[in-house]
Amino acid sequence: MNSTLSNNDLNQTLRIATGSALGFFVSKSLNWPFGIFYTVYPMLLLGLAPVFTPHIIRQFILGSLLPTLFVLTTYSYFSHLPLLCALLVFLVFIFLFTQMSKGTLFFFGAFSVVGLSIQLHMASYGASGNSLYTIGIANVRASLLSLLIASAMFTLFKDTEARQPPPKVDKSASSVRHEALLCSIVATLSFVFFQVFDLQESISAQVATILVLFPMCWKGATVSGLQRAIGTLIGCNLALFLQLILWGNSNVLFFATLSLWFLTFIMSRNHALGGGGAGAAFGALTTFGILYGQNLTPQQDLVYSALYRFASVMVSILIALSVVYVVHKLLNTFTATRHHTFLT
Repeated sequence: MNSTLSNNDLNQTLRIATGSALGFFVSKSLNWPFGIFYTVYPMLLLGLAPVFTPHIIRQFILGSLLPTLFVLTTYSYFSHLPLLCALLVFLVFIFLFTQMSKGTLFFFGAFSVVGLSIQLHMASYGASGNSLYTIGIANVRASLLSLLIASAMFTLFKDTEARQPPPKVDKSASSVRHEALLCSIVATLSFVFFQVFDLQESISAQVATILVLFPMCWKGATVSGLQRAIGTLIGCNLALFLQLILWGNSNVLFFATLSLWFLTFIMSRNHALGGGGAGAAFGALTTFGILYGQNLTPQQDLVYSALYRFASVMVSILIALSVVYVVHKLLNTFTATRHHTFLT
């Protein structure tokens, strides 16, 4: 891996760090609920999309609205019927992962899958009526704020050179079916698992099981899982280190925002140097986003949250990868769902 930042890499690093810190600062200063949306969404948008085009904007808007519409309509009406609800969640997942596998609407699928996982997790624990609308409003507001932040960041920190589009990957129809079914089955089982065992405080672990699926195949998921584990370890330790430095001042918004910017800048640099994929650095970034957005309040520091997050994420990744392997082997026994690249 190259150890020198290009001008484009530096600008992307500044965009991610400043945009994430700005989303966190605005949400906390205005005391908006569900701070995880306002901190993580800018990270996803600025970290996964190195360019800001109308096509990306449309995908992000649609990817933000679909989870909210699903939770407010379908899920709110059928949440009392667990089997039917799980089936409906599976159908939505298979649609989204199919878009990701085909590639043209990858960002739409990725944004939707993450947003849907977070909102379903929140909505499934006692949220009904006004609570569901509060989650939906927070999601839409965070999405609009993220678009404004991204627009400002791409204006302030412009790329100096044109970026080359990623190479297109030709996939057979059986491979697309394999990837869509594999990810949808694992994502649905993850949703069911976190409901059955009443893991309300483990939203970061649940999201981790979704993010490891982004490579959309068994071998890619194993690499992603390892990188996710490493990123979580790095992220939790760095957050604890900054917590020790801040000590009792973590309840001061300026210091908390500054520490988030510093942590995010460090890992955004490694994220850019690594090509901008969902690797260990991106895992650390989302770790900061969840810890700061969801857990850091004037009444609560990051010590317990960081330790619990690391332990829960490690266990959830191990279980998720085990399920991925079993489902992968099962799908490869059928010609119609056989993956043409990874047959072992």
